[in-house]
Amino acid sequence: MRVMPAALWRAAARLFAENRLFAVALVPALLLRADAELGYRWQSWFNDSFNYVTAAVTMTLDPTRPSGYSVYLRVLEPLHSYALVTISQHLMGLLVAVMIYALARYRFKVPAWIAVLFSLPVLYDGFEIQLEHLIMADTLFLLLAMAAVTLVLWSPRPSWRVCLAAGVLLGLSATVRSTGLPLLAVFAVYLIIRFLPGISGAGRTGWRQLVVAVAACGIAFAVPVAAYEGWYDLQHGEFAMTDSTGVFLYSRVMTFAECSRMQLPTDLLPLCTTVPPAQRPIAQAYIWTPASPLDRFPAPKFSPLPDKLAEQFAIKAIEAQPLDYARAVFDDTWRAFAWNRTVFPNGATYDEYLFGYHSLAIPQHAYGGYKSTAAYYVRGNPGTAAVNPFATAIRLYERYVWLPGTVYGLILIVGLAGIVLAWRRIGGEGLLPWACSVALVVVPAATAEFDYRYVLTATPFACLAAALTFGRSAPGGRWLARRGLVAGESTVIDGGAVTGEGAVAGAEAAAGGAAGLAGGLPGGGLRGGPADPGHD
Repeated sequence: MRVMPAALWRAAARLFAENRLFAVALVPALLLRADAELGYRWQSWFNDSFNYVTAAVTMTLDPTRPSGYSVYLRVLEPLHSYALVTISQHLMGLLVAVMIYALARYRFKVPAWIAVLFSLPVLYDGFEIQLEHLIMADTLFLLLAMAAVTLVLWSPRPSWRVCLAAGVLLGLSATVRSTGLPLLAVFAVYLIIRFLPGISGAGRTGWRQLVVAVAACGIAFAVPVAAYEGWYDLQHGEFAMTDSTGVFLYSRVMTFAECSRMQLPTDLLPLCTTVPPAQRPIAQAYIWTPASPLDRFPAPKFSPLPDKLAEQFAIKAIEAQPLDYARAVFDDTWRAFAWNRTVFPNGATYDEYLFGYHSLAIPQHAYGGYKSTAAYYVRGNPGTAAVNPFATAIRLYERYVWLPGTVYGLILIVGLAGIVLAWRRIGGEGLLPWACSVALVVVPAATAEFDYRYVLTATPFACLAAALTFGRSAPGGRWLARRGLVAGESTVIDGGAVTGEGAVAGAEAAAGGAAGLAGGLPGGGLRGGPADPGHD
């Protein structure tokens, strides 16, 4: 009985000794999340949150967005605790940072201080902590997608079993957020590059391994997606993920679409507007406000007929005005790289991404003897209680400590540099997380509209790609070695002691990196009142 605790203690001590710099960074990040829990008991609300909770309580799949997150909420529902949901999501955020560090440090032998440095945006970004505290799908999606990337990158040549597991994780991520669907193409391209004969050095067996790896990933991806669509078909009579793809794409094109430049059948003419493009509102207004021609169709808006007609209209608009579409996508994507956050898409939505002063108003739809499904889930009051001094501390922290979009762009550039320098291997391993990051920013802008929370889920992948640029065998790692920046890299010796100048450098990076993310109050937000729902 005494041997086990002693062995565990020695193992923990050795683990700490090997990863002292990361532990120094991890503990304050954990305390910040504890402060968020104590300050905003026990959750924060976004306007989409209530749809997720309703789907979890009723087990009716939402036609607006995938309901995989609602299944997760349903699993936890018997405990009637939002605290359990948000605590688990804060742990997911920390686990994403652990995966970034572990891949960089142990798989690619990145210097400790660099591995820690590129985990800091996940650990310390105030908006990341707030996103984890929201009853929203993004953190679960991020964990599933990052786990898939970690599995594939951990081995130089992933086995078909690894590809199978990664495919399942990707498929699950697609049932949580629809942006998981295009990631399959990113993974498929990466696996083709990894197993391509002449690149992988596998010789004639490379073709067979390539086919098996891609097939395993694709088939495994299809299983949870097909199961979800079958479930949706039972409830809504259509084998699909949602009835909203066409509606969101329609909103995207309505910022520029001119029916006079399109050849439209009669059934699509009601979707036109006479408002000149220069005077039109932002894309989401063509879904959620009376300005939308979609309101000319019988409700509900998210049903097969309006969705199909909206999709047909959007495709014709893109075919007729491809340059205008490309400009709209570019303009929305470019928002991700601004130094300051502006109030977008509107003040109400912007405020919901801040630790505020009051709870968001809970929509009142009686269910099960309670005033709302949110109240039924917890069997009590679902409002957020702001408790000082914890609430004030995390609110002020979010005001000043966050990653500016310009820095996110620089991180992408570092990762791109590593990909270019690894051109002989068609980008190397950094290509996968880098392409995932770009896809997670561009795809929403191309299919709906930009949102700041999409950048938060894209940033960890960019950080991983940038870290891999400095791996021991990568050109960036050799560049560091030539300049003596890894000469004293920390190593574990007999007694578990850690030595080397790299430890000092890493400690300085861990201590100062978070403060370097500060950008002041973004967008002039933090208004005193609650925000109103109105954005997807």
